[in-house]
Order: sequence, then C-alpha cells, then structure tokens
Amino acid sequence: MRDIQGEIQAKLLEIEKKEQVKVLFAVESGSRAWGFASPDSDYDVRFVYIRKQEDYLRLDGPRDVIEWQLDEVLDINGWDLKKALQQFHRGNATLFEWGNSPIVYKKTLLWEKIYQPAQLYFSKKAAVSHYYGTACSAFQKHLQQEKVKYKKYFYALRPLLACRYIEQYKKAPPVPFGELLNLGLPEGIRQEIHKLLEYKRVTQEQEWSPQISAAYTFIEQEIKAQKKVMDGMEDDRRKEWDTLNQIFLDALSEAAYED
Repeated sequence: MRDIQGEIQAKLLEIEKKEQVKVLFAVESGSRAWGFASPDSDYDVRFVYIRKQEDYLRLDGPRDVIEWQLDEVLDINGWDLKKALQQFHRGNATLFEWGNSPIVYKKTLLWEKIYQPAQLYFSKKAAVSHYYGTACSAFQKHLQQEKVKYKKYFYALRPLLACRYIEQYKKAPPVPFGELLNLGLPEGIRQEIHKLLEYKRVTQEQEWSPQISAAYTFIEQEIKAQKKVMDGMEDDRRKEWDTLNQIFLDALSEAAYED
C-alpha cells in the first residue's frame, strides 16, 4: 500500500534541501481537509517557508512561491513567509484556512509564534467577499446543466456556509465541512447535504449525475442572501503594518539563530 504520508514528509525534506529554505508549516488544504474527499481525490499540500536573511536583501531575489509538484496524486506548492505576511495584511481567507487545517504535515514552534499575532488581521469583510465569490463562480460554471459532478455542489455549499458562520460568530470559519453543518439549516436541506456527502465519498471525482433541485435552489437563494450581507459589511481590514513587520524581523532573527 502506498505510504502517502511518508511521501509528503520526504517531499518536504527534499524541498528544504534543494531550495535552501526552511519549511515552517505544511498542511492539507483541499477536499481531504474539508472532509468530503472522493476515493480518487488528490492531496493538496500547502506550506509556508522562510529563506536565509541574505536572500531577502538580494536585488535579484528569488520567486516568492515554490511550485513543487502537480500530478494525479500530489499537488504541492508553498509561499514565502514574506508573501504570506503580505497576504495576512490583505485578510486573505485562504491563508487563514491553511492556518486552521485539521490535517497538519509539519508545524514548527516558529510558525506558532508567527500565526498567533497574524490572526489579528482576519477580516470578516474580506473573508465573506472571498467565499461569496467562490460560491458564485462554482454555481455559474458547474451547476447549470441537467447533469453535474456532485463534488461541485460542495464548492458552492461550503463557502456559503462559511459566510453564514462568519456572520453569526464574527471569526474565521472552521475548515471541516461537518462543523459548518452545525449551523441552523432547514432539516430538509441538511438531509440532502448528508446524502450528497455519502454519495461523493464512494464515487469518482469525474462522475456525472442528475441535478438535485433542492440543493440547487438552496444555493441560489443563499447566494442572494449573502450578497446582501456582504454589501452591508464595513471594511474591517487592519491597516497598520507594524505588527507584521515585527513578526517578519523576529522570524528572520530566530531562523538564523536556529541555523
């Protein structure tokens, strides 16, 4: 049997050696983290890394992303810490999802020191805008035909429930889809979603199936509702850079000391 966990750990070590970086944090970010993977779902590994101090002072500095592997089983890429901190300032919802993933391949003490203060930059407005846009895109691109791929329902349902969670709790939503289902949904749609979950877990990613009218209608109505919520929200993004600048300087110093 293929040891995927072992392969991922080996890939992270290979990245560190060949790219001359230190991986601070690595997680699962796709359907496996969300809790509705299909039997043939790939592994979406995302990581944050830091380079040596002198690399950040070069005029011809290296790229701020590492795109390591993309095939039928493994999708591995990561962001430089500087890029990650810039995205925290923007309130990037995807980065907060990485930080809250239930499937962690690596987490250093340095990352914990980085992530704790960086969470101050979570923006309800930015997150709702991100999830709303994701849901609209999935709905329009993938759920308008008589037959659809059932996994696409979740690409609309999950972000819409994340919007609901943010509206209700005023904080970053949990990553597992099952926790979002604890929100107060109508019993009928909750049952339909559970049926979809069971079906997706035993079917292949590319399988086409008949449209489910109840799920389609719920998504359509929820998109309209979340549009109103989003439009009524104030921009709550944190404007100051001082905290993130200090996080970056401290991380560089600590990483150099560890070396």
